[in-house]
Amino acid sequence: MAPSAAPPPLSVTVRAARVAHGSEVLFDGLDVTLAAGRWTCLLGPSGVGKSTLLRLILGLETPERRDGDGETVTCSDGSPLSGRAAFMAQTDLLLPWLTALDNVDLGRRLRGAEDEGNGDAQALLDRVGLAANAGDRPATLSGGMRQRVALARTLMEDRPVVLMDEPFSALDAITRIRLQNLAAELLRDRTVLLVTHDPLEALRLGHRIHVMAGRPALLDEALEPAGMPPRNVDDRKLLEMQGDLLRRLAEASS
Repeated sequence: MAPSAAPPPLSVTVRAARVAHGSEVLFDGLDVTLAAGRWTCLLGPSGVGKSTLLRLILGLETPERRDGDGETVTCSDGSPLSGRAAFMAQTDLLLPWLTALDNVDLGRRLRGAEDEGNGDAQALLDRVGLAANAGDRPATLSGGMRQRVALARTLMEDRPVVLMDEPFSALDAITRIRLQNLAAELLRDRTVLLVTHDPLEALRLGHRIHVMAGRPALLDEALEPAGMPPRNVDDRKLLEMQGDLLRRLAEASS
């Protein structure tokens, strides 16, 4: 399925974010901008706050407010982000009583859309390699297959902003590359934040790559690979940058 015609891409800005869980301060003064129509990739040690940042942007995590402060999360067009972002969590969150096809089509049905969109859901299942499993329920699918259904559901939402938390982690290497390519194709000109533990994945897909580290957590200066994603896995310059990124991650974990 090709995405429908969309308005100009949005940039999303997080400004001076502060989030604390009890006495533990995750962020304090965290700033990041998701460039309009570009992929921003985020890496860092487990537990540093990457998923919390996704939840903050979605409005599922409430930042602390200071008197006189403006909104923590803003969009370039001045309108709220609510209702304009698709989210793919680490877990697939498939409804066990629905088939794979109905899980992909769930958002459209909940919004009361007409049934003609069902063909788009089937087309996306075809693209993720699950054409023969449209009628299967989640309990009969492997972990990687469930993750592919969740990816198709996220793409089906066709939103201008897409937030993904390790969307390819359960896939084998070849399927991962193929679905990275598909996501890059179908989300071209969308504003994407991808959380990943895979440096090569970030380098293949990202226009800007940050490492999150520290407590409170901050982002390092963005790494910006040349060329347009998806980049070739055997690109020599990409592999050299992978070494640099691994060094940054090692420092962040020390």
